[in-house]
Amino acid sequence: MRYRKQLALVAVAIAALLTVTGCRDSRTIPMADGRPQITIMVGGLEKVIYLPAMLTQRLGFFERNDIDVRLLGEQSGATAETALLTGDVQGVVGFYDHTIDLQAKDQCIRSVVQMSDVPGEVELVSKADADITSVADLRGKKLGVTSLGSSTDFLTQALTGQEGMTTAEYTRVKVGAGQTFIAGMNHDGIDAGMTTDPTVAQMVNSGEARILVDMRTEAGTRAALGGLYPATSLYMNCATIDAHPDIVRKLATAFVQTLQWIRTHTPEEIAAKMPPQYASAGKDLYVQSIRDSIGMFNGDGLMKPEGAQNVLDILGEYSKNVRPVRDRIDLSETYTTQFVEEALRAPRQ
Repeated sequence: MRYRKQLALVAVAIAALLTVTGCRDSRTIPMADGRPQITIMVGGLEKVIYLPAMLTQRLGFFERNDIDVRLLGEQSGATAETALLTGDVQGVVGFYDHTIDLQAKDQCIRSVVQMSDVPGEVELVSKADADITSVADLRGKKLGVTSLGSSTDFLTQALTGQEGMTTAEYTRVKVGAGQTFIAGMNHDGIDAGMTTDPTVAQMVNSGEARILVDMRTEAGTRAALGGLYPATSLYMNCATIDAHPDIVRKLATAFVQTLQWIRTHTPEEIAAKMPPQYASAGKDLYVQSIRDSIGMFNGDGLMKPEGAQNVLDILGEYSKNVRPVRDRIDLSETYTTQFVEEALRAPRQ
C-alpha cells in the first residue's frame, strides 16, 4: 500500500512538472462535442504559399470532415516547429525540409499532405543595388531571411553555395515577412532577400525591388536548385499520426479537397474566398499575386520521391545540422502518402 502511494505521489509530481514546463503529450488531441479540436500553426497565414490553410477553413472543408481546426499565424517556420515539438499545436503548415532537419536532431516529424513541389519563394533585390545581377553578386551583401534556421535560410545557403560561397561571405539578416521585410529592404537593412507573394507583387509593382531568382515555377526551381524542392506541407508529430490515424485522415481529406478546388477555380474566385484584409495592398494586386504563385500547388497532395531526395541532397550539402548525419537520414520517415491516397480514392463529396 505504501509503495502504491509513493508511485501515486511520483505520478502527481511528474504531471505538475509537465504543467509548469509547458510540455504536453504530443499524442493528446482535445475533443469538444465529439469533434477533435485541432490547432495548426501556419508559417504566415497571409502568404500565398500557405493559402490552402485558410482557404480550407473558408470553404468549410474542415467542418465538412467533422473536425474543428484553429489556425494560428507565425512568420517563422522555425518557431512553428518548436510549437509542434512542445505539443502546443497538433500540426504545422510549413516547409517539408523541416522534417529532415528535425530528424537530424533525432525528432520524428512527418509530412502527411504535400501541397507543392516547389518553394514559391523569390530572391528580391533592392532597387538601390543595381550592381546585383546574378547570385554570384550576393557575395558581401546583407541577405534577408525570415529567421535563422528557417526554410528561407536553407534556400539562401543553397543558392549562394552553388556559387561557391559560405555563410562567412555574406550576412544573413532576420527580417521576417510582409511589412518587416519591406521595411528592411527600403531602409538599407538588407540588399536582397527571400520572400513570397503578395510581398513580391507589391515590391515589384512599386519598383522597390526586382526579381533575381524565381522559384514559383517548376522550371525556375529546377534551374535554381537542380530539381524539385517540395515545400508547403501539413506536417505533424509522428506520435500524433500513429495515435490518431482517423483524425489525420480527416485533415488530409480536407486539404486534398482544397487542392482540387484550386485546380478548377480562377485566381479571382480564390481571392474572393480569402479574408478581405489579405488584399490590404489592393484587390488587383492580391489577385495578381495569386495568379503568379498558384501554379506551385500540385492539385493532389502527393509527395514526389525525386523532390524529397533533392531536398535531402541540398540540406546534406548546406545545412550544418543535416550534413554530419545525411547518410543516416531515412526519407521514408519524413513523409507519408497513405492518407492522401485514401482521400483521393474516396468518393467526392
